[in-house]
Amino acid sequence: MKFRVTAYHQHLLRDHERLSAFYEAIASTARGLTYDLGAGSGILSFFASEYADHVIAIERDPRIAACARENLSDLENVTVVNEDALEYEFTERADTIICEMLDTALIDEEQVPVLRRAVRFLKKEGEVIPAAVINAAEPVMMMGGGISYDENIRAPSAGPLHVYDRIDFRGRIPEKFRGTLKLVASGSFNAIRITSFTVPAENIICGPTPMMNPPLLLPLGDTLEEGDFRVKVSYTMGGGLDSVKAEIK
Repeated sequence: MKFRVTAYHQHLLRDHERLSAFYEAIASTARGLTYDLGAGSGILSFFASEYADHVIAIERDPRIAACARENLSDLENVTVVNEDALEYEFTERADTIICEMLDTALIDEEQVPVLRRAVRFLKKEGEVIPAAVINAAEPVMMMGGGISYDENIRAPSAGPLHVYDRIDFRGRIPEKFRGTLKLVASGSFNAIRITSFTVPAENIICGPTPMMNPPLLLPLGDTLEEGDFRVKVSYTMGGGLDSVKAEIK
């Protein structure tokens, strides 16, 4: 099937690892009334149409919603709505909610604000895709600069990866993270790298892919030597990179 898409969404469609993980989750989970929040080109709604009774694809950008409407026009059980998922009036409770507004540690996209509102309209036995996100951090040495994504920098690691948080989307979703990360450094470091692992469904886990969750570098200022360290980290999920703070405790 050929999709009409923007240049950005073309890159999303070419990320086969990302699409495969979500297709597996949708095939095993989607059913009944399914909402696809932030539907984009409509590819996840297209996957869900095979398994759900009715899919409501919600996309706030009118140009992208028009693409989705065209892409999904032959599917009788899919309705495309050009609205903001943060303002959409849910008239029926969902069996499944799909929301792929993911970003590393859920900081720079609206996954958490949207789902904090939407899960109130999920049936008690309903499911959310993805089911969860797991965040981990490690000490690294980066060459100058501020907070940035580690897509091209490839900062060398100075210690093991430490899992520090898991967000389950069916439960109570916190708005902010505040915590102290316990890290072990085997060499010099001046930053931490956060890596997010997506859990599309409980039997599937997916690390960063070309178009999903590039690792995030948080500079600490001074260069530190090997040893055990505590790093105080805080950020608002959906609050953008300006909300991030990281410092040695």
